[in-house]
Amino acid sequence: MEDELVIIFSSVIVLVLILGFSINGVVSKVLAHKRELREFKAGASSPKIEQIADRTDLIEDRLRVLERLATDRGTMLADEIDALRDERAAIAAPSSNSRTQQEPG
Repeated sequence: MEDELVIIFSSVIVLVLILGFSINGVVSKVLAHKRELREFKAGASSPKIEQIADRTDLIEDRLRVLERLATDRGTMLADEIDALRDERAAIAAPSSNSRTQQEPG
């Protein structure tokens, strides 16, 4: 009878220890998650998030420069084409006037 009590008592102790460690693991994970949520809500960000934000800002700046270059070049190209058309029209106009002036004479 005494041997049975020892086995029962030791089994109960082992079960209590297993349950205690399991509950401790679950509670620590829940508390860690709550701590992370609290830090996130407080605005504390991890270094990786800051690196991503810095890189995103750098990429946005580069994109703005490229957009400006593309639109400015398009405008400059259009202005150059218009200037060439104006020059061509100016060159063509006097030669046609000189022909009309020479024909009657």
